[in-house]
Amino acid sequence: MQLLSGQPSFVLMEKQEFMSIHVIGAGLAGTEATWQIAQAGVPVILHEMRPVRKTPAHHTGEAAELVCSNSFGAKSSDRAAGLLHEELRRNGSIVIGKADEHQVPAGGALAVDRGVFSQELTQALENHPLVERRIEEVLRLPPENEITVIATGPLTSDSLAQDLQEFTGMDYMSFFDAASPIVVGESVNRDVAFLASRYDKGEAAYLNCPMNREEYLQFWQALCEGEQVELKDFEREHAQFFEGCLPIEEMARRGEDTMRYGPLKPVGLTDPRTGERPYAVVQLRQEDKAGQLWNMVGFQTNLRMKEQKRIFRMIPGLENAEFVRLGVMHRNTFINSPQLLYPTLQFRQRSTLLAAGQLIGTEGYACAAAGGWLAGTNAARLYQGLDAVSLPETTMMGALFDFISSAQPKYFQPMPPNFGILPQFPKKIRNKRERYAAYRDRSLKDLDTWHQEVLGQPVPQVSEMPG
Repeated sequence: MQLLSGQPSFVLMEKQEFMSIHVIGAGLAGTEATWQIAQAGVPVILHEMRPVRKTPAHHTGEAAELVCSNSFGAKSSDRAAGLLHEELRRNGSIVIGKADEHQVPAGGALAVDRGVFSQELTQALENHPLVERRIEEVLRLPPENEITVIATGPLTSDSLAQDLQEFTGMDYMSFFDAASPIVVGESVNRDVAFLASRYDKGEAAYLNCPMNREEYLQFWQALCEGEQVELKDFEREHAQFFEGCLPIEEMARRGEDTMRYGPLKPVGLTDPRTGERPYAVVQLRQEDKAGQLWNMVGFQTNLRMKEQKRIFRMIPGLENAEFVRLGVMHRNTFINSPQLLYPTLQFRQRSTLLAAGQLIGTEGYACAAAGGWLAGTNAARLYQGLDAVSLPETTMMGALFDFISSAQPKYFQPMPPNFGILPQFPKKIRNKRERYAAYRDRSLKDLDTWHQEVLGQPVPQVSEMPG
């Protein structure tokens, strides 16, 4: 196997016949990969160990279960996450298609009714005639003559993780990920909490719990002193927090005002009781279409359960909050992709083994779907005797996979979608909104060209998600 000289969009391999395609893991990446393989007319076996074997974070055996937030990030395509959404739409992503179909109000974000979302994706896979779904734990990687997409995520089972370590000759890299609590909407004090979006942009999609200075300082002090779940020796020694999912108590310990410049920033909000901007604001985002459940935005936490109830009920408006889920934290693992993967998401050591999702060091739901799309697309192409492809580096998808396959291995950390990884323009565009819009326009234009010149088909003519 070698890179085709002068054309980094391809990875070549000798033609051969394969027994089957396996996808291991039915999270967002595995779901997307399975769908793309089947839609290409290739039979695929999807392996998922849940619910026979559970993980510390999942609660069901359904495909594409969202374990942290129900938000995919900003909708607008002149935002990094929104551009990734739009690229996925144009690539025929089932994950983003179902997210669009089952979105709930969230201001400028694409958030979904997570229960219906997962159920529909599960049914779509079960109803596809080319998908065989097996509920079983995979202990070892399939042999080289069976094309495999490994999308087991950060909670890969011990046996498979050990086999993957032996195959690569490398240990996993680790960080901690945490999920936010969810409260019952009826238990929120609406005399205090108010519906609004920042600067009144879009629909009033967030419940805002305002704090004055005294209330904030008391809450901040309680967080700093809150009792956390004790980490194991290995976890303390080897793991670190991912900055994009930092526990709220860790953020509080970084300084008195850190939260006020992060998830508790009051900018663009006015307390209707006072007509003034609050000192700090805790926001709740709708979880389901009926508005019965609300997620505490930015409140990933490793506090003990009793501490969460005590401290979070100090928030004005949440004095009598009923929690349907408290925050949890678990150790996430990812491979050192710069040393192991091509931008096609094939392993350098074995062209028939591909990886996708958080396992490869991309961060966020849309990134998982994007990795699943490319890995699934390439798995199908390999099965059909075609060359594997990578996307243009001027697209958000292409830039992400170029980054994770070429970053400095020593300092490699999970990467969310962002404009900083895209190639800069020859002439700097100083206005940020204009620059981001130019990135978007270039990306979608290059994606259209890529579809025609590389895949030999036009990009689906879809319009940007409204809102």
